[in-house]
Amino acid sequence: MIKLGMLDFDTSHCVAFTTRLNHIGTDNEQFVEGAKVVIACPGESKLSPERIPGFTEQMKKFGVPLVEKPEDMIGKVDGMLIMSLDGTVHYERAKPFLEAGIPCFIDKPYACSVTDAKKIAELAAQKKVPIFSSSSLRYAPEVVEYATDAQRGPLKGCTVYGPASLSSIPERNPGLFHYGIHAVEILYTLMGPGCERVTCTHQKDVDVVTGAWKDGRVATLRGNRSGPTAYGFTGFAEKNIRAVNVGTKFIYRELLKQVVAMFKTGQAPLDISETIEIVAFIEAANKSGANHATAETLQR
Repeated sequence: MIKLGMLDFDTSHCVAFTTRLNHIGTDNEQFVEGAKVVIACPGESKLSPERIPGFTEQMKKFGVPLVEKPEDMIGKVDGMLIMSLDGTVHYERAKPFLEAGIPCFIDKPYACSVTDAKKIAELAAQKKVPIFSSSSLRYAPEVVEYATDAQRGPLKGCTVYGPASLSSIPERNPGLFHYGIHAVEILYTLMGPGCERVTCTHQKDVDVVTGAWKDGRVATLRGNRSGPTAYGFTGFAEKNIRAVNVGTKFIYRELLKQVVAMFKTGQAPLDISETIEIVAFIEAANKSGANHATAETLQR
């Protein structure tokens, strides 16, 4: 059994992940085998500190031992779950564990700047430990099924939509880094890496981002801040055009299967270079949206 530590309780993911890994408080069909949260630290939050007490009480009810300092978990775990809602702190929160040679799953957003994204990756490479970061939407069954469907032929482009509420503190998880990250992950699951430039039309209730890939493909993302909060996409493939609604019932379970596999094998399921490009995509989209839809080149 893989022993996991968990840091920062300012997101509901700390409870959602623990129930599935520790086989408590949820349906059997949601359970994930092979790892257990054996220790955790409620931590701190510069974005949503008011959420920590409530989630701390829930974690206590689950019987997870809690410590006051993150470093108190070093030497007691095989891997770490860095759960902080605020992507701007992920480098500093993951750093002590990576330096100690502990593999880390870093919850979305992986980072909120390409600079931080590269620093995390470089430290992990230096210490020769795997790291992984992803939205759970990447592993939604409908997304995986379409992404692996050879019968449709090569994907020429797609239009993805999803909710994109903004952070209450603009400098923390700015723009699409906050909730729009989910739709961006779907976009990249379908299109793969290779985007060169983006334009973003930013309005009060929506961001519409168009990305141009180096192979000539074009994809669009619509991040909604009013109306329904559903996820979905339309794929424009060589042999058909298909609209797909994306459900969320099993997304945490499917993500955690990938997380556990990384801790078991030492191999991340997603190359960190693609995750860094996702950060660059959002960084460029946010810049474009703030500058009247100017075309922005991704900074790698």
